[in-house]
Amino acid sequence: MTAHVNGGDLSRLRQLNADSVIRVLRDERPQTLTELSRRVGLSRASTEDVVQELLEVGWVAEVEPAAGGVGRPARRYKFRADAGHLLGVDVGGHKVLALITDLDGTVRHSRQVAVTPELGRSERLAAVDRAVAGVLRAAGLTGDRLWGAGVATTGLVDGTGRVMLSEALPEWTGVDLAGHLRERVGGAVRVENDCKVAALAETWRGVARHATDMVFILAGWRTGAGLIIGGRLHRGFGNAAGEIGALPGAGWQRAPGHLRAWLSDGDVFAASRAGDKAATAALRRYVKDLAQGIAALVLTLDPELVVIGGGFSRSADVFLEPLRAELDRWCLRTPELRVSALADEGVALGAAKLALDLSSPQRLRA
Repeated sequence: MTAHVNGGDLSRLRQLNADSVIRVLRDERPQTLTELSRRVGLSRASTEDVVQELLEVGWVAEVEPAAGGVGRPARRYKFRADAGHLLGVDVGGHKVLALITDLDGTVRHSRQVAVTPELGRSERLAAVDRAVAGVLRAAGLTGDRLWGAGVATTGLVDGTGRVMLSEALPEWTGVDLAGHLRERVGGAVRVENDCKVAALAETWRGVARHATDMVFILAGWRTGAGLIIGGRLHRGFGNAAGEIGALPGAGWQRAPGHLRAWLSDGDVFAASRAGDKAATAALRRYVKDLAQGIAALVLTLDPELVVIGGGFSRSADVFLEPLRAELDRWCLRTPELRVSALADEGVALGAAKLALDLSSPQRLRA
């Protein structure tokens, strides 16, 4: 029987092959076709086809041959991170952050607008407009010169870029973020949950670049998770994968409550670091509840890594070892724990990666 390969399968195969070539060229020195073929596992002819396509869309450039040597030097190729620009926007409770990055995720320009959790829909969307307009102006760009735009927000997001449910932000359920931003920048806009794109950012620019199975934990006054399975962001059938915090028994709903008494009394992490017994006890209760939800995800997915991000990750030195000890109690195999190094830019970077993933197949089809 001859297998039938439809157009969608071929398009996806082209994209996967292109991604493999780009990944090698991004991480390594310039490569010859023979070297690339060996690294990505394609025939030399197929590798040449992929490279030619990437040359045509401007993602790859041929490197000038080195001086000297005997005979005709083999052609070498490099990734062109400067071939385009991406817009990533993080819409949160306390800030709206907009970034312009190159195709490798290096931040070129940023603009942040302070907001409050109590703001209504129109005021928060106005803050989005100011942040986006400001960063485009700083970069000297117009929307039509962007390769893609991505937006991250709290809450559940559907496939059209509309917020299905948001409990953290008032009047945010039902907002069409994709449509709103599309009117400002033109072209396609992709919208996703902030925890999910934070996981994506870690595999792109963070501490999980070589991990194929990873759990990202947003640790802060709000707790959430993003999942990478088989090297790809896992959204689930209804885009609600990782929302284990909705289960009361998982512990995440009550975890931050153990630390709220310290909001007016000072920094619980600094106090614990200084030896304050009450602060240390509060952190232990927090860690115990945090670990329950993480352990459930670990036992289900068996990830290579668990990455801790979010606001509390800046103080992970005082709770990472207690968290590891708690996970050891529940998990058959405790994965490696790492702390995110992306700080406040992680979510917006993940949104830029969404934009890159959205633009890649379109440019290859052009």
